[in-house]
Amino acid sequence: MTVRSYAKINLGLRILGKRSDGFHELQTVFHRVNLYDTIRFERTENGVSLDTDHADIPRDRSNLCIRAAETVLRGTSDAGVHMDLQKCIPAGAGLGGGSSNAATVLRILPPLLGLDIPAEELHEMAATLGSDVPFFLHEGSALARGRGEVLDHFSWSCPWWILLVVPDVHVSTAWAYARLRLQRYQDQLDMRSALMRAHDRPEALETLLHNDFEDAVMEKHPVIRRVKERLREGGASGALMSGSGSSVFGLFRDEQTALRCEGEFPEHYVTALTAPGFSPDGFDRAA
Repeated sequence: MTVRSYAKINLGLRILGKRSDGFHELQTVFHRVNLYDTIRFERTENGVSLDTDHADIPRDRSNLCIRAAETVLRGTSDAGVHMDLQKCIPAGAGLGGGSSNAATVLRILPPLLGLDIPAEELHEMAATLGSDVPFFLHEGSALARGRGEVLDHFSWSCPWWILLVVPDVHVSTAWAYARLRLQRYQDQLDMRSALMRAHDRPEALETLLHNDFEDAVMEKHPVIRRVKERLREGGASGALMSGSGSSVFGLFRDEQTALRCEGEFPEHYVTALTAPGFSPDGFDRAA
């Protein structure tokens, strides 16, 4: 069985403060885009193994696919799995590739191996693997709070063409948090409502498209700022860095403008164009 594992972007990202557990309180909207890895699953008699097409991707427990599979198989002795991971989502780009991979393993393995794991337990497993892993267990978009694991899922038909651009820069999330300049927010922005208003009101889009990581990350990596500026100059109604970077996305009203803008970026940059109303095909089925 081969399954697609989709990337996400952050439609706005506010860091509201540091919590007593060491994590940061945040608010964001997660939304999938049409860029994905593929994972092929093969049932084995026991144990967990992983192959990948990238030599720099670990094949041990530091890989979230391995840890997710071991979590599912904990307590079983007569089932195992071999996974073949084909990567297209760049690492260190703020697209949640590793988290998406882990969630895909959590979704696929139980039915593949005949294991009955309740949805609540899968969510708990996901939260132990990473703050945004739970999002990828479900379809649709989500308003995320807490450290990213408190989710309000909703169905949203995006009205824009989303052009994603990833320059050849790797940004460490830990590094970005260490250099974060916390802002004091006076308002309690409802990002989901702002997203709905932004369909027809540009001022709502400008309010939504803010990322607290941008200043520090773009100061260190000016190329990311140049990508954002080029998206705006190329006709995007709005543009924003996703997560802690390095990816940037632009929202376009028509396909031709988005395609022209995409052609202006160097060939070695990763780009992906997502159509309005995009919904991942075969979310729970083989691709």
